[in-house]
Order: sequence, then structure tokens, then C-alpha cells
Amino acid sequence: MEAKTLKALVLGGTGEVGRELVKQLVAHPAFSKVTVVGRRPFEDVQSDKLVSKQVDFDKLQEYEDAFNDTQVAYCCLGTTRANAGKEGFIKVDRDYVLGAAELLKKAGCSHFHLVTAQGSNKDSMFLYPKIKGETEECTAEMKFDRLSIYRPGLLMCERRERRIFEGILQTFAKGFDWRNRFSVPVETVAKAMITNTLCSPDDAANQTPPIKEIITHDDILRLGID
Repeated sequence: MEAKTLKALVLGGTGEVGRELVKQLVAHPAFSKVTVVGRRPFEDVQSDKLVSKQVDFDKLQEYEDAFNDTQVAYCCLGTTRANAGKEGFIKVDRDYVLGAAELLKKAGCSHFHLVTAQGSNKDSMFLYPKIKGETEECTAEMKFDRLSIYRPGLLMCERRERRIFEGILQTFAKGFDWRNRFSVPVETVAKAMITNTLCSPDDAANQTPPIKEIITHDDILRLGID
């Protein structure tokens, strides 16, 4: 894809990673349009490049037009069991993600970026990594030309919503994880996603679509830090 022609779409723009990603996308010269799709209007970033579209994720099929004209899509959707309950967590982190991905695939999006988490595993006995792993596998089955899956460690940010256990871990990381062995700022994750978008996948000469790549915590640090 040529620079300054990319049309991007972001899901989960009101979350910490998504908000930072939108901010960096609209500031980057390689992107001419950034569409944020969500349940409510996106007002955190102001730019002539920005388009905000509201949808009902429980009725996504009625909003197919919101996903058209997209070359690259970034999915940062996510919640927690504590905030949404078990069923709510599964609905947001798996069902909403897959519903949106299906519409993007149908609309011709060629590169889909998915943020999950370190330790994602569809065979896990624990709910969080299991659902993240199932989402990864089902998205891969859609066969986007290129699928980039990001598995960051502990996200370092100031959340608008309170997550007590995460807050305790963040406090520990601030004091002891100065080399980012298990934590990563959301600014670094967003930058890594953009850098990866504009680079060819590793060993691209020997690969043909569909290409699936797993970007680990260490990969995110490599891509997102100058």
C-alpha cells in the first residue's frame, strides 16, 4: 500500500489502547482517513481525518455500511469479567469482535489487527485466556490477506474505569519492571501496530496470503520503541 492513501478503521476507540491508537493514526501522514466505530460518538480526538460511526453491536448486520471503504482495521475491543460478568465478557471479547471481523472481511479489508493478551490459549482452563485464544483462532479462519495478532503483557495506562487488581500490578510494575519485561505502555502498543502496518511481514517473500502473524510482548517493544 502506498503512503498517504491508507483508510483505517478502529474498533474499541474509547479504550486505552484504542484511544491512543486513534491519536497516533490521525497524526501519521500514511493515513488519509480514520473511522472509529463504536456504541457512542467518539469525541476524544479532533481531526479532519476522523469519522465517527455509531453502531449497535448486538445488531451489527444492520450496520454493514459502517465497515465499507476500509483497507486496514484495528480491533481493540475488550472488557473484563469483573465489569461485564462472564456472559458480557464473552460477548464483547469474542462475539462482537468476530461479528465485526466478518463484516470487514466481506467489505474487502485486507489487513486485520487484533489485540488480545499475553498467554492467550483456546485450550486454557481459565476463562480470560481461553476466550482470547478462541477469538484468535476464529478470526484466523476468516482468512484475511494479513492477520496481525498482538499479545501485550500488562498495559500501563491511567484507565477511566477502575480495575483494582490491574491497578495493583501497575503499581508494582512502575517500581520494579523498568525494563518492561512484563508490562508495556499503551503508547508503545499503538506505535507498534502502526509500525507493523507499514512494514512487510517477516519472511514475506516466502509467504502468500492468508498470512497470520503473532506479535509477542517482546515484538511489541521492538516495534514500538525507537
